[in-house]
Amino acid sequence: MSPREWDGWARQPRRAAIGPSHRGARFGVTWWGGAWVEALEQRARLDRNRLPRGRTYARGGAVGELQVLPGEVRALVQGSRVQPYTVRLRVREFTPAEWDRVTAAIAGRASHAAALLDGTLDPGIVAELDQLGVSLLPAAGELGPSCSCPDWANPCKHAAAVCYLVADRMDQDPFTIFLLRGHDREQVLAGVRARRSRPAEGVGPTVGTKADGLDAGVEARVAFQPSRAGTPLPPGLPPPDRPGRPPGVIVSDEARVTQEGLAWLAGDAAERAFQLTRGRGDGGLSLPQYDDLARIASGHIGRSDFDSFARRSGMAPRILMRLALAWRAAGSAALDVLEQPLGRAPLETLAAGSRAMALLPGPSSQRGDRITNQQLGVQLRYGPDGLWYLLVRRGGVWEIHDPPAPDPRDLVGPLTAPAGDSPAPELARVDSLADEPDDELEEEDEW
Repeated sequence: MSPREWDGWARQPRRAAIGPSHRGARFGVTWWGGAWVEALEQRARLDRNRLPRGRTYARGGAVGELQVLPGEVRALVQGSRVQPYTVRLRVREFTPAEWDRVTAAIAGRASHAAALLDGTLDPGIVAELDQLGVSLLPAAGELGPSCSCPDWANPCKHAAAVCYLVADRMDQDPFTIFLLRGHDREQVLAGVRARRSRPAEGVGPTVGTKADGLDAGVEARVAFQPSRAGTPLPPGLPPPDRPGRPPGVIVSDEARVTQEGLAWLAGDAAERAFQLTRGRGDGGLSLPQYDDLARIASGHIGRSDFDSFARRSGMAPRILMRLALAWRAAGSAALDVLEQPLGRAPLETLAAGSRAMALLPGPSSQRGDRITNQQLGVQLRYGPDGLWYLLVRRGGVWEIHDPPAPDPRDLVGPLTAPAGDSPAPELARVDSLADEPDDELEEEDEW
């Protein structure tokens, strides 16, 4: 670039932020916001080459205040020029007949109406409306972005930025999606109340009938009459087939928990509650803090936030990973094997372990309940639960990667290779792990 060109470039105005920054934001954290984003990228058939650039604009504060109106969104977007561009995002509004089906569907299920009153959307509403021929999410031809910039793409990056910030608005207020279809919050709730007050007009009964195969149930005012005191309660509902999916929540920048971390904890609580309803143990409620930390960490293996999670827990990532791997292999029993001091085992039991270790190349040695092959960096330990555990030496410490077995040959067998062949892949993996340095941990006793 010549000095003259440089001077001309330097004098050009730079794009300034005209709206709030969304650095690192993930648009569509709730299921309905995510459904909107998916509709943009899949159903609405917008130009996929412009959508990623739109996300960059949205995160960088290039979009001014959104004006969300019935069937339309307006916003100013700062581009490369001094004057911001004007963006309009038009969405097809529902007809009166379609709105009638929408309010009837919401009023017909208590879960739909209760979710709306709580400021959320019941996940089943989209599929139910689709069956009625009403698409809550925009399909091809129902979304019309336009921009005053000279770009011919549909949408341009400025309009795409507005599309993503609409998802952010929906995360905060699910009624946004209804407003884009033509009705605001009060109109939707008024329509639902009106439909629920006229059950005879096709909304559907609030209780079942013997004719449709459902339990007719008992009205609450009848069930709680004094004359019915002592009447046994009807049987409870059967447990669900799978854990529930907690709704997404908005986490402020000042919160001490991340959006992803809170979502994981909510999902973990749902999974544990599901185990309790199925009678599968106590859902981990009796675990000591140390074991529960290992359990939670096992769910973060392979995730990009594992290191930050470990440091927030007060542990070095390498140490916590060792516990997480052990938990994944055999839960609290594997943690006991890692932490227990050198012990003893019956002679015939140790002899079985020595015979299994003899299948591997190189010498092995025994001390207490541990049989070690230093050349390959593997060790057999006999656990207090009567099972054998295979440990791999990595970075100076012993780790448990695989579930235990009653027969030590089942653990050692995959590490062996036929004579004349190259070592098995598992053995090669052990060799590479054994040579890895680790500055965060001290070298353990060779046993």
